[in-house]
Amino acid sequence: MELKLGYLIPTRENIMSGDHGVDGLLARAKMVEQLGFASLWVGDSLFARPRHDPLTMLAALGAVTSQIQIGSAVLLPALRNPVVLAQQLATIDQIAGGRLIVGAGIAGDTPRIREEFEAASVPFDKRVGRLIEGFALCRELWKGEPVSWSGRWTVKEATLAPLPAQAGGPPIWLAAGVPAGIRRCAQHYEGWMPIGPDVQGFQKGLSQLQEAADEFGRPLPTASIYLTVCVAENEQRAEAQIDEYLTEYYGIPPRVMRSIQACCGGPLSKVTDFIQEFSESGAEHIILRLVGNHETTLQQLAEHF
Repeated sequence: MELKLGYLIPTRENIMSGDHGVDGLLARAKMVEQLGFASLWVGDSLFARPRHDPLTMLAALGAVTSQIQIGSAVLLPALRNPVVLAQQLATIDQIAGGRLIVGAGIAGDTPRIREEFEAASVPFDKRVGRLIEGFALCRELWKGEPVSWSGRWTVKEATLAPLPAQAGGPPIWLAAGVPAGIRRCAQHYEGWMPIGPDVQGFQKGLSQLQEAADEFGRPLPTASIYLTVCVAENEQRAEAQIDEYLTEYYGIPPRVMRSIQACCGGPLSKVTDFIQEFSESGAEHIILRLVGNHETTLQQLAEHF
């Protein structure tokens, strides 16, 4: 498998179907590693889109696998105290032997997500500043030296342990689609994780990312893309399955989600061409959210790539 393909573990989907267990998810993770995929990913939400806690799941994924990278797609760091988060991420990276990627975002502005932030006693309107400062504090703590910090959080000559397995901490990939977020990614982080909506939009964002990276004198962050796909011989049925999935997952019309998320349904050849097009446009790492039969699709993709 030449492409770096990742698989989103269906923590949200299992909850939607009433399955709160984790044995099947962990078995799937081991299967995906054996098939040769590059990475495993988990999402994050409390009440807006309920699912298993991402940090706990990442620790479990790190323990049951040995080579595949693990990551969050995406973590909402603003919901968490960064001192606690720094220790949790360092511990996960140690469990995984340095295989952790921290994909992070600020969360969309919807009533349900605002209610989620309120329930967590976190000001929604300050989430960008909390993300930036929170990760800056994490990185200071990951140096293994005494840290004093005065800002949203106060730290007094404290030293964190354990340190991450990766020197300086795991790479941080930012989910960003608007110009301000893309610039923020180029200035501060190691990877870019948009969700679409199409190749043209991805290419435009990648150009903005390169321009900003040059401006800040930083290397171009790793470019990834988050895609939703459904493999089925009947293309019309596959696209309908995606629409049904998006409606249940988000609770809003699928046309709205398709306007901001890259989706493709149809025969294997159509879906692989769709994936390949993003790869040829500069996506170094492609994260797949699957609709339909996951086991069959994973095997088909592994055999193709």
